[in-house]
Amino acid sequence: MSDSASKPRPQFRNISVPQILSYRLPLAGKSSILHRVSGALLFLCLPLVLVPLFALSVTSPDSFASIQGWVANPIVKLILLALIWGYLHHFCAGIRYLILDLHIGMDKVSAQKSAGVVFGVSLALTLVFGLKLFGVW
Repeated sequence: MSDSASKPRPQFRNISVPQILSYRLPLAGKSSILHRVSGALLFLCLPLVLVPLFALSVTSPDSFASIQGWVANPIVKLILLALIWGYLHHFCAGIRYLILDLHIGMDKVSAQKSAGVVFGVSLALTLVFGLKLFGVW
């Protein structure tokens, strides 16, 4: 008889929600998940928010002025800031994935560094655009 028959079969159990929440992803994994989240955010907001706002802004000077009134609201500014972050993170992470597709920086240390650069650059650019949006400049 063979020895493979005596080995126990692996057991796969259901994972509970607290186990999922306690799992720590590396920085590259967090960057990947946020790339998907930002892409979904942009995809869903494009027909619901961005295209209607653009259509109103180019219709007439009066409609443009009404949009300026809406954007003066701090809650709308926070929503726009989230969209700005989504775009910038998706853009920076997309460049990272294009570089990874060229097989540059595929080792673990380089991938962690490039994920950190994506977070740093996207958050710094979001801060700059956020300061401009809230009228600091």
